[in-house]
Amino acid sequence: MDSTMIAKLVAFVLYLGFMIYIGLRNANKNNSSSDFFLGGRKVGPWVTALSAEASDSSAWLLMGLPGLCYLGGVKETFWTALGLIVGTYLNWLFVAKPLRKCSVSFGDSITIPEFFTNRFKDKSHILSILSVVFIVFFFTIYTASGFVACAKLFNSVFGLPYHAGLAIGLVVILCYTITGGYTAVCTTDFVQGALIFVAFVFSATIAVISLGGPTEAMTQVQAFDARALANEFGESIRKSFAGNQTYKGMSIISALAWGLGYFGMPHIIVRFMGIRSNAEIKKARRIGTVWMVISYIGTFLIGTLGTAYLLNHGVLLGTGSENVIVEGVTQFGDAETVFSATMLKMYPAFIGGIFLCAILAASMSTADSQLLAASSAVGQDIYKGIINKDADEKTVLNISRFTVFLIALIALFLSLNPNSSIFGLVSYAWAGFGATFGPLVLLALYWRGITAKGAIAGLITGFISVVLWHNVPASVHQIFGLYEIVPGFIICFIFSVVVSLIDKNKDAEMLTEFDNYKKMAD
Repeated sequence: MDSTMIAKLVAFVLYLGFMIYIGLRNANKNNSSSDFFLGGRKVGPWVTALSAEASDSSAWLLMGLPGLCYLGGVKETFWTALGLIVGTYLNWLFVAKPLRKCSVSFGDSITIPEFFTNRFKDKSHILSILSVVFIVFFFTIYTASGFVACAKLFNSVFGLPYHAGLAIGLVVILCYTITGGYTAVCTTDFVQGALIFVAFVFSATIAVISLGGPTEAMTQVQAFDARALANEFGESIRKSFAGNQTYKGMSIISALAWGLGYFGMPHIIVRFMGIRSNAEIKKARRIGTVWMVISYIGTFLIGTLGTAYLLNHGVLLGTGSENVIVEGVTQFGDAETVFSATMLKMYPAFIGGIFLCAILAASMSTADSQLLAASSAVGQDIYKGIINKDADEKTVLNISRFTVFLIALIALFLSLNPNSSIFGLVSYAWAGFGATFGPLVLLALYWRGITAKGAIAGLITGFISVVLWHNVPASVHQIFGLYEIVPGFIICFIFSVVVSLIDKNKDAEMLTEFDNYKKMAD
């Protein structure tokens, strides 16, 4: 093992050790379910904002999107990023404060399924059961994507076997999630969000300067694009660049539609419920939005400038195993590694290792939030809400911790295939949550007429729509090339409204509580 490898290893060990330390330090702060699942609603705006955005931005922010930019997919990346930024802002603007107020008003709810049950006065618990089932289903898939990213990172940086990387990621995430709960997850997400932010800002700035400034940098990027289209770098890269020249219509709608997902992401919107006060939400919204905008600018710059920067340093990335020798270029790899390849060429080994931890941070900050949200749904909503209503706090916490472990094992099983697609797993789960829960959250906060039957109808039809649409190939009809979150969201919304109008909300208690919630002071 040479000195470079040792320096990178030390950086990773220090980072992972710090994450575990945070979990152990917060272990004694969980005296109740509210503490473990929601931090006692005592989390400040900075931690809330960066935690929400870091848990949102999984490894695709540092791997998938920069890789797409590298291969000429600037238009697709732009529209996707625009949809996500707008979705983030609207989520903070229209959901954050109303959800915190409404969750307190309706039974001081601390989980999304519990909020639905209390908001719609569902004494049958069907809403709670369906919500938990769908949360566990989609979060298991989502968490698997985080484990895959961890494994691929350890493999590319240290040459570790894929499955050894899986095991390391699993152990570290479980350690601080099971011991520290919500406070530990938010704190680690804050650290990880800050690391991602710094990595993008510093690296993008250095790349621009090293290429001779903004004008010269774009000139070199355009020259790379022209050479790629002229097939100087191989057929696979030429096809990728040629395929990304046209991007319009349904493709743009699908990219923008990613923004709809935010309204239904349990691991993100639960952050709104846990913030210290309604008054601090405006500050958190500004922090979160600025983080998103700058991070996506960093994604564009690293991806697009990485073409010229890496070529100047003897590295060519592409779409497959094709090896091309161009002007002294001796290395060839997957385009999704553009961020890690740039870090390794740009910085000394130890600093590069720290910034490479940003990829690990993106994966871990998403996986830990998802595991906690899923475990809270099982422990609080199924066990205490239905199976044993008299369960004490310690038992609920133990059930939830066991659930974290169990879901992580299932996600690990789904991650065992080294060829698993990070983007594919994330895309499916994102659509599932956005279409299944998003319309219900908005209707619960803004329409007093929605009923439990309408909410149940929306949950079921939204879930079915996403699953069916996802599994029908676009070759059947071009309409099925549309991202499944769009039809799923629309169908869930329509069924929720129509069934509620037929059912007619006559629950005086529900209507009174809704009116009182709307009158609550900000």
